[in-house]
Amino acid sequence: MNFYWGTGVALVTPFNEKGEIDEISLRQLVREVIQGGVDYLVALGTTSEAATLTEAERLQVLTIILEENQGRLPVMVGIGGNNTAEVLKNIRNFPFVKECCAVLSVTPYYNKPSQEGLYRHFKTLSESSPLPVFLYNVPGRTGVNMSAQTVVRLAQDCPGIVGVKEASGNFEQATEILKYKRKDFAVVSGDDGLTLPLMSIGMSGVISVAANVCPAEFSTLVRLANEGNFGAAVEIHLRLSDLCKALFIEGNPTGIKAALQVKGTIRSNYLRLPLVEASEGLCRHLKALLQELKSV
Repeated sequence: MNFYWGTGVALVTPFNEKGEIDEISLRQLVREVIQGGVDYLVALGTTSEAATLTEAERLQVLTIILEENQGRLPVMVGIGGNNTAEVLKNIRNFPFVKECCAVLSVTPYYNKPSQEGLYRHFKTLSESSPLPVFLYNVPGRTGVNMSAQTVVRLAQDCPGIVGVKEASGNFEQATEILKYKRKDFAVVSGDDGLTLPLMSIGMSGVISVAANVCPAEFSTLVRLANEGNFGAAVEIHLRLSDLCKALFIEGNPTGIKAALQVKGTIRSNYLRLPLVEASEGLCRHLKALLQELKSV
């Protein structure tokens, strides 16, 4: 069973009040999620604010994560974009090939490719990538949905594509992928609140935002579900439901950064524009939810 049959955590990038990368907080976050029992780390995904990081900063963030991880967990890295040639160049020139296990690559955004365009984009990446490719379908952010037929076609035609982070929230689409995918192709949830329902129909895990702040609880939920113990998993799912909802009220990673600051993992909930910090009301709400979770 591969590592992505479990809980991946989409790591945030902590900044200080000047907007600079907070190395101390990032190292503390990596330590906490590893101690919490997650199965793998996801660096430079959406939650990391990678879109506002320079190339040098992206390499700095990844270096810190790899150093703190010390080879304990597999590390998946986000490398995507809406220019196929540029994404391919970035993957080919990626300096941490030996230290990472897979590339998480989002569907091209803004230019809205057809299904054939999506197929050719990812097939091109998979044919030259030195690392396995993990698809990332998140139509709410990119403006394009990769259909189940396209995902299955890529799974069948491209052995270098090993899975998909499916964040469309569409159960019918998820069902079709699960029904027709190749046997060793992983399908993981990209929606924290839907993880357990989606695992009940065959998904193998999650790439989670919430696991930044409650890694032990989320990891246990996923592990129980993979063991078929859905009764115990439901209890955790219901316990986490209000927190999972609250983390996204003002967008991601606004909520998760506020929660991590409340918890004391990171020192500041600063975000780079155009994102802004959580409201005082949301911070109070998150504090109450975390205290309630801690008391259980």
